[in-house]
Amino acid sequence: MASNRLYLDHAATTPILPQARAVMVEALANWSNPSSPHGDGRAARAALEDARRRIGAALGWGGQIIFTSGASEAIAIALGRVKADRVLTSPVEHDSVLRVTPHAERLQVDANGLLRLSHRHGDEGRKTILAIQHVNNETGVIQPLDALDREGALLFADCAQSAGKLPLPDADMIAISAHKFGGPPGIGALLIKDLALIHPSGGQEQGYRPGTENLPAILAMAAALEAREDWLPKAATLRARLDAAIEASGGEIVARDAPRIPAIASYRMPGLSARAQLIQFDLAGISVSAGSACSSGSLKTSHVLHAMGWDDAQAGEVVRVSFGPDTGEAEVDRFAAAWTSMAARAR
Repeated sequence: MASNRLYLDHAATTPILPQARAVMVEALANWSNPSSPHGDGRAARAALEDARRRIGAALGWGGQIIFTSGASEAIAIALGRVKADRVLTSPVEHDSVLRVTPHAERLQVDANGLLRLSHRHGDEGRKTILAIQHVNNETGVIQPLDALDREGALLFADCAQSAGKLPLPDADMIAISAHKFGGPPGIGALLIKDLALIHPSGGQEQGYRPGTENLPAILAMAAALEAREDWLPKAATLRARLDAAIEASGGEIVARDAPRIPAIASYRMPGLSARAQLIQFDLAGISVSAGSACSSGSLKTSHVLHAMGWDDAQAGEVVRVSFGPDTGEAEVDRFAAAWTSMAARAR
């Protein structure tokens, strides 16, 4: 990225940490297939299993770990192969969850994007799984999963935006993605308490994910988790500063009254479409997004905002800003100044 650009799209992907990059470069020069029976292969296998242990320890996870290409694949494995008769999800889930659960029952959310459990979701004679995102990738809203009355249902949590930042919820299965917390792209994991919860597929990863393990990326993911620092208190101060500036210039904060992770915020600029905003911010050297990175290229109106009660016009005026560990006051003030100028012209 050019040095004069301001990057505020860390929820889409955040730069790889130097510690993770160094580990990956070294591993690329000295790795072998962990499934090979010779000495080099056995050494690679030992490194892989050590990384699995380290990742579990860094996340406070005592269950099994299946390495995947990212959170989307972890979601597909978990929800596509779960031994359950009934799937319940919210309407504000990531597209990767909605795609793999086309016949799921959709629960409701309130105006802040928080889950409403208005009817029983227990077994009713069937095995049920709840698939709920821990932190929403568009709004930053945190679902209080540990306070959820599951009534005996299994819980799958999409933790792509929270892993490495917040404590993991007490879920039966969890999806994580390394490039959201400073690891490399193309690697993630399905955390699962009991492998018997899903149908096996054969191949590597104890028979639950075929394909040669990406050992260099796995080692880099472990390094990123071990190198992370708690920068969310600083992010909370920065977001409060930006929230105040946005409201002072006539903007609207999405899910203002909900618990939100400090690293993500969405704002509406009345009178100017998100498409026009993105173009103008980009020309000003500022990288932000509208909705999820996985669907922002299509410029579809956000299904998340629709579920929260926003109409097409309102939802079409919202952009997302997301911070990283190195975001500071100067970056927030630069964005706020560009927003204020743009909002004034829109009026």
